[in-house]
Amino acid sequence: MSAEHLTGSSATPVSEEGHGAAGSPVAGPAARGGRTRVPGRRIGVVLLGLVVPVLILLAWHLSTASGFFRPSQLPSPASVLAAAVDLAERGQLATHILISTQRVLLGFLIGSALGVLAGALLGLSRIADVLLTPTVGALRAVPSLAWVPLLVLWIGINEDSKVTLISIGAFFPVFTTLYLGLRHVDRNLVEAARAFGLNGVRLLTTVQLPAVVPALFSGLRLALAQSWLFLVAAELIASSMGLGFLLTDSQYSGRVDRIILAIILLAVLGKTTDALLGIAERWAVRRWA
Repeated sequence: MSAEHLTGSSATPVSEEGHGAAGSPVAGPAARGGRTRVPGRRIGVVLLGLVVPVLILLAWHLSTASGFFRPSQLPSPASVLAAAVDLAERGQLATHILISTQRVLLGFLIGSALGVLAGALLGLSRIADVLLTPTVGALRAVPSLAWVPLLVLWIGINEDSKVTLISIGAFFPVFTTLYLGLRHVDRNLVEAARAFGLNGVRLLTTVQLPAVVPALFSGLRLALAQSWLFLVAAELIASSMGLGFLLTDSQYSGRVDRIILAIILLAVLGKTTDALLGIAERWAVRRWA
C-alpha cells in the first residue's frame, strides 16, 4: 500500500465513456463538489457584504451633517478623506502604510514559522508535551503590553523589538491550533502509515499535516489578526512612523480625523491580508485536505 492509499487520494480507473471499473458513471467536478462555482454568485456575496459598511458610512454622514456630533467628537467622512489627501500629498500616508505592513508581515512570518515548529514538536512528542505545555500556556496569558519594557531592555528601541512583539502575538494562535489538531489526528491512520514505513518527516508531511490543514489555516488567520492587533502596541516603542504612531501622535495633537483615518486603514489592511490568506487556504484545502 502506498501513501496515496493512506491519504485517500487513490483514483478509480475510468474508461473512455466516463465509467468506473464497475460500470457506474463517474461524477464530474460539478457533481463531486455538489455545486458549481458561479462567478455571479461570488459577486453577489461581495456586494451583500458591502451593505453594512455603506449603511455605517451613511449613518456617520447623517449624524455629523445634522450636528448630532461636534467635529471635535466625530469629524465628517469628508474631513477624514481630506486628512488622507493631506497626508498623501506630504508623502506620509504611503510611508505609514508600508512601514506598518512590513512590520506585520515580518512578525507574522517569523511567529507563524516558530508556531508551526513548536506545535509540531509538542503535538507529536508526548515528552515535549508534558515538559513544555504548562510553560507555553502560562506565557500565552501574558498581555501584549507587558512584553514592551522587557523587549526595550533586551533588544533596544529599534525595528527588531517591534517585529519581535508582533511575532509573539502571531506565535500562539498557530501553535495552539496545530498542537490541538495533531493531537486529534486519527491514531489508526497514523499507525497504518507507520506500518507501511512512513516515519518522522515523511509521516508528518504525508499523513499528519494534510489532516490538520484546515486547523492550521484557522490558526494562521487568527495569527494574522493578532499581528495587526500587536502592531499598535509595537509602535508604541518609540516609533516615528507607522499607523500605530499615527494613532498616538494624532491623539496628542487632537486630530480626531487622523485617528479615524488610521482606524479605517488598519481595518482595510487587516481585511485585505485576511482575504489573501483565505485564497491560499482554499488552495491548500483543495490540494491536501
